[in-house]
Amino acid sequence: MIDFANIERYRENNRIEAKKALGGLPHSIWETYSAFANTLGGVILLGVEEYRDKSLHPVDLPDPERLVREFWEIAGDAKRVSVNVLTREHVRIEDADGCRIIAITVPRAQRTDKPVYVEGNPFTGTYRRSGEGDYRCTREEVEGMQRDAAVRTQDMRLLDTRGLDALVPESIARYRLRLERLRPGLFRNAETDEALLCRLGAAGVGADGALHPTAAGLLMFGKESEIVREFPGFLLDYQERPDGSARCTARIVSSSGLWSGSVFDFFCAVSDRITPDGAAQDVPVCEALREALVNALIHADYRSRQGVTVVRGGDRIVLSNPGALRIAVETAQSGGVSDPRNAALARMFNYINVGEGEGCGIPNLYALWKERGWEPPVIGESFSPDRITLLLSMRPAGCGKRQGNHAALDEIRKAAVIDYLTDCVTAGASGIAGLLGIGDAEAEALLGEMAASGTVEAAADGAYRLKA
Repeated sequence: MIDFANIERYRENNRIEAKKALGGLPHSIWETYSAFANTLGGVILLGVEEYRDKSLHPVDLPDPERLVREFWEIAGDAKRVSVNVLTREHVRIEDADGCRIIAITVPRAQRTDKPVYVEGNPFTGTYRRSGEGDYRCTREEVEGMQRDAAVRTQDMRLLDTRGLDALVPESIARYRLRLERLRPGLFRNAETDEALLCRLGAAGVGADGALHPTAAGLLMFGKESEIVREFPGFLLDYQERPDGSARCTARIVSSSGLWSGSVFDFFCAVSDRITPDGAAQDVPVCEALREALVNALIHADYRSRQGVTVVRGGDRIVLSNPGALRIAVETAQSGGVSDPRNAALARMFNYINVGEGEGCGIPNLYALWKERGWEPPVIGESFSPDRITLLLSMRPAGCGKRQGNHAALDEIRKAAVIDYLTDCVTAGASGIAGLLGIGDAEAEALLGEMAASGTVEAAADGAYRLKA
């Protein structure tokens, strides 16, 4: 929440946009509204001027009530704005240093409302927010949001141009053995592969009366060559990099041609190797890492780019998948809500007792890592292209200097620092260390890098703030 009595302490950033608005409601406000709604949310301040030193200062709006009325009229006009994600509480007239200004708090839109666009065309009127301001989304980004908005997830679609010969019988057999061992009698009458695939949602009857795989069935049990025909950006990549170095000592990649390349076979191969040697006998940790692996697989947007990557490096594991978060990070951390991008894939994994089920996977990770005394898990989200990254460190919390080459971890931590400074304005190294669960020296080094790159700047008393 912004402290309006000290508004000059703030700067425009990825969560705050200031507009003077003395000449009326700015047209660009709707681009910013779209950008905040499609990214992480933010606050639009009307009646606030940015000085040359980037500090913010209020100017007294002559008639803020009229601007608020005009804002609501346009927000409710479907020809101008695709959807109104605001309630009356989101638009308020505030007092800032004796001046009346307007604060519009734009929440992150629900996936079913995205893309939030303006002027009637999603491909020209959809925006997102970056550290440099609002930018118009690419067609790829818009189409990704449209896919996520669908009630039926993308993997439920029947692929009626594919036959069951696109699937690997040996993969189906391995799945059946695991299913019968873990859930005996669950599909008692599914004696043939065709019957099992239909019960799983991996196949269905098309208009021609023949059986065809669903997208989930193809991903789960298909031949890599057939999967890539349907999902050109499909890639599954597991790497082992000792001590976090650039040297890869072992790799399992779907495009190698040495195995089927399917999601299920990738899970089987990687789940046996993902646990670092020091935790190999820790059953809860092994189970949690398998859950994290499945989480990346069922949340991946397989029609996007770059694929799913899992890197085990020393005492860290980084799991990354294409696609934006479908629920807020805070909601994922608190649990109780599950919204997988590939619900049919998730159900198939649930049948063999892996997968987050009712949204408990991420909260369990945080609780288990805290119990072990390790650095807390870190979830990062990036855009253009959309990507989710989960960093799992097995180093003791607050253990001192940074070591090795951990670019993915650094980027996640920097994003967390930016969010924190957006809300709290300034923070010192000890405050950032507490936020990230690292030592003061490591936090100071991270802040130093961010200052050198122009992301933050030194403030008073050794603290840092976002640099405009």
